[in-house]
Amino acid sequence: MLTKTPNSLTPFSISRLPRILFGAGELSKLPAEIQSFGSNVLIITGGQSFTQSIQWSVLKRSLDELNIDVHLERVSGEPTPGQVDAIVAQYKKETIAVVIGIGGGSPLDAAKAVAALLPSGRSVMNYLEGVGKGITFSGPTIPFIAVPTTAGTGSEMTKNAVLSDTEQGFKKSFRDEQMTAQVAIIDSTLLESCPRPQLIANAMDAFTQLLESYTSTRSNPLTDALALSGIEHFLKGFNFHQEADLAGLDHLAYASMLSGLCLAQTGLGAVHGIASPLGAHYPIPHGVACGTLLAAVTEANITALQSRSPNDNALVRYANIGRMINPSTIHNAEALTKLINSLDHWTHKLNIPTLNSFGMVEEDVDKIASESGGNSMKTNPIELTQNELKTIIMQRLS
Repeated sequence: MLTKTPNSLTPFSISRLPRILFGAGELSKLPAEIQSFGSNVLIITGGQSFTQSIQWSVLKRSLDELNIDVHLERVSGEPTPGQVDAIVAQYKKETIAVVIGIGGGSPLDAAKAVAALLPSGRSVMNYLEGVGKGITFSGPTIPFIAVPTTAGTGSEMTKNAVLSDTEQGFKKSFRDEQMTAQVAIIDSTLLESCPRPQLIANAMDAFTQLLESYTSTRSNPLTDALALSGIEHFLKGFNFHQEADLAGLDHLAYASMLSGLCLAQTGLGAVHGIASPLGAHYPIPHGVACGTLLAAVTEANITALQSRSPNDNALVRYANIGRMINPSTIHNAEALTKLINSLDHWTHKLNIPTLNSFGMVEEDVDKIASESGGNSMKTNPIELTQNELKTIIMQRLS
């Protein structure tokens, strides 16, 4: 038996990943990828933006030339269990060969869940964590191809579909390794038509996921390297002083992809722990929730670590990111301060909305704090108290 030495690496595992096609123009390869699975395809996309684009016209013409039958469904806004079940019921007898998700995190997550459920036709409520029947998903699934048109969620790289029901007050995941996309096509030209507010929110979500993965209690040397690479490219691509150009979009698409890859291996942190109940109770876009909370949560984590665990390596990691944003900074203490100040500056410079913009009032703070748990909180670098969570939420209330 091997003996672990003080300098040994802590064991870690890497979940299944898609085959990745990355780069401007890679969408042109989608028809051939679809044809490799069959001739009957279900495409799930968002509202109208993609299907009104020139890319859709070109894609549809290519699919017609290959005699591929296309069924199209739209999921705008965060997907609900009811929407997923309705699509499954409609297509379970259609012998769909492959499901394609084209859009932001919402249509990708919906497509991911539909692909998993079509073979059985069962309701997603059998498997939804925390609110479902607790049945273990055993598959099989229909092949799933992910094509993101935003740069934020990293859903194309993960095994979970996040579903919400604001009436029931939950936002939960349906997850299994079989749900990972067979192919992920990341084409930065698809971001060109993304509205600036959505681009900002998505980018802040990607950065949050990279930072939380890097400081996660489950981080490992491989995810560290990927997270740092993602942050490096985020900083190259995220120019909030003017409209992003295509070169910048390449960097953002790459950062978003790596954020999804990392979070799938390491988990996240308190930003996502709080964002989950916020999304369950209010019509707040996920990227906005992350963007509005990021500075306050980072400051709370750093303060708590300095007070209760001053030798924790997470402080060094936060300082490393502070130096990436402010390269002239040398000492850790200064880097931590500049990190907090930079994130706070982004929050205000980008006019990221406060929580009361979505109907939250002070009387709701206790409820949101008490519901801020789940898997994301388990990998936060330090356990935050209920009072610390309330303080974070109050900071971003108005």
